Amino acid sequence: MLEFALSAGVLIPIMAGTFQFGYGMYTYNKLQSAVNDGARYASNRTYRTLLGATDTDKVKLAIKNMVVYGVPSPANGAVPLVNGLGTGNVDVSFATTSGLPTSVTVKLNTFTIDTIFTNYTITGKPVMTFPYVGRYAPEESEP
Repeated sequence: MLEFALSAGVLIPIMAGTFQFGYGMYTYNKLQSAVNDGARYASNRTYRTLLGATDTDKVKLAIKNMVVYGVPSPANGAVPLVNGLGTGNVDVSFATTSGLPTSVTVKLNTFTIDTIFTNYTITGKPVMTFPYVGRYAPEESEP
């Protein structure tokens, strides 16, 4: 019993720290996968600018929903892929040349990973950029 009591004082904090680090990496990996899937979806999506900022905002919202919920149009009450993740945490930007999209970047602006003993705040990560290979349809109406 004495040996267990002495060793438990060292082993329990080591195991708790290992669990905390592993859970933090697991959550970050889920965030990376969500951002990756959202950027891949964004690079293939039809890019419309018929109504200007209104269409661009719709496109960006669909991409943000893809990152957060895994679908571009989530149902009411949908649960995010990662606890605490919301569309306000996601930034979407298109690089354009002469008004034509050339690439799309999706990243998290800030997110706090809540582990058992502490919180980790990540800023500007994860980030993913894909070349835009979707259809550019500036004058096509939405179905």
